[in-house]
Order: sequence, then structure tokens, then C-alpha cells
Amino acid sequence: MSTGVLNTEICGIKMQTPILTASGTFGFGEEFADFVDLQRLGGVMVKGTTLKPRRGNEGVRITETPCGMLNCIGLENPGVEIFLSEILPRISKYNMNVIVNISGSSVEEYAELARLLNVDGVAAIEINISCPNVKDGGIIFGTSPLAAGDVTSMVRASTLKPVIVKLSPNVTDIKKMAQAVEEAGADCISLINTLIGMEINIDTWRPTLGNVTGGLSGGAVKPIALRMVYEVAKVVKVPIIGMGGIRSWQDAVEFFLAGASAVAVGTANFTDPSITMKIADGLENYLQSRKLKNISEIVGKIVL
Repeated sequence: MSTGVLNTEICGIKMQTPILTASGTFGFGEEFADFVDLQRLGGVMVKGTTLKPRRGNEGVRITETPCGMLNCIGLENPGVEIFLSEILPRISKYNMNVIVNISGSSVEEYAELARLLNVDGVAAIEINISCPNVKDGGIIFGTSPLAAGDVTSMVRASTLKPVIVKLSPNVTDIKKMAQAVEEAGADCISLINTLIGMEINIDTWRPTLGNVTGGLSGGAVKPIALRMVYEVAKVVKVPIIGMGGIRSWQDAVEFFLAGASAVAVGTANFTDPSITMKIADGLENYLQSRKLKNISEIVGKIVL
């Protein structure tokens, strides 16, 4: 039975544990119901959602890399209308915190998604800003502090739900990005999204992935993610959800010490569908062994 040492609250969302699942790695949650106590998770960041249905990219979409994987799924999803009319009613029976990750090609699209998702059953909105802004020459929202701030501000004005902004690591200064979205009204920051990478088939001389490049995730990115969480935690006041290469409770502890108030597990779900429960158990044992009463006692407590 849970001792309560992992109980936490972020942006008004009560969580049994500070362990969430990263968008795109856990479906809509229901797929893992046989392996995970979904209510015990802090939240399920569901598959990225767009205004219209998307088929995703053609060709190979996933390839394994040393200590990780590359993916270029291309935001395949049924669209927000199907999510609201069919999927949300179906997954609501699990009584889990549903956090909807949204993607758009313009500020207006993000705002409309946030407005439509301002409904019962949605605990929070997570903005995926690693998308190109078609109205601004294709610039990626997540690489420009100004663009990231604009989309955050519009989403914040379009919903009563907590707004989480997911930062891209593919920037020169992650601190400036974090400060920009915090000033624009973000209630929470999640980081990191995937890094950009590629693989080439030496027999065909062609890129392995159909999209040429893809997002690199998994254990290989953990040191980068950890460093970015540490840097961001020093310059913002909003809570941080750390993610990137977390595969064990020990990894999670590092993120908490660096300044994260919660963590999200992504790629590890593919190799062990029950990994989030093992991380929760390990964290609970760790805190009890150190006679700590709550996970909050180690947040940001790195000793320099």
C-alpha cells in the first residue's frame, strides 16, 4: 500500500506519484491498462493531437540506435474531434489525469485546440512547440523565444486548464526559451523533447527513415536532458516535468535533484510496459530508506 511519500500536486493537479508518461510513447493510456495502475500515474500525456486527422509520415518511421531510438511518426492521430467524441469518453473510466499534447502549424490552430479541449476529463494541456509555423516562413515555434511566447500566450487565453509547455532541446539557450514561455503564462514546463538525428543505410546509401531525420530519444539523451532541467530550474519559478532517457528510479532521482517536480517516462515504455510502476516503487523505497516524508524534499537539492 502506498505510504503517501510520492503524493504531489502540480498546477492544482493532484497526483498519487510524480511519474507521468511522455506523449507519443503511451498511446492514450488504455493500451497499457494490463501492465500499469493508470490511477497511480501522475498523469498520462496522450498521443499528440491536431485539429485534423493526420496519417503521419511515409516509409520507415522508427529505427533503433545505440541506447535509444529515432522516430519520425509525423504526428499520426485521429484528430481532436474523434479524440473528444470517442477516445476521451472511453479512457475517462480509468480515472487518470489526462494531459493532452497539442500540435499546430499556426498560433491560431493551437488556440483553437486549447479551446476545444477545455472540457471535463482533460486535466491539462501540453503544448508541443517543436512544430513549424507555416505563417512565419516555417520557423519552428520552439526555436524562437518570441514565437514560443506567442503560442503560449494564445493557448493560455483560450483555456482554463493548466498549460504545460514542452521545450525543444534543439536550441542555443534553453534558459531563454523557458523564461519566454513562463513570462507568456505557462503554468509548467516539460523538457526535453527529442533531439534531431538521422541514420544512413550503408548498403543503399539512403537515409533509414522515410523523413530523412527523426527525433532521438532513449537513454543516450539523458545527460543532455538532465543538464537542461538543471539550467532551467535555476531561472524559472514554475514547476518542471523532467524527461529524456529515464529508465530507472535512479535516473528519476537525478532529475528531481536537478530541480524537476515530476518526471515523464517515454522510450522505456517500449522495452518494459510496466517500467513506470517499477520506478514508482523504487522511488518510494529510496525515500523511506532516507527517512524522507515526501518527494518534494529532494526537488532541486543537488549539492554543489
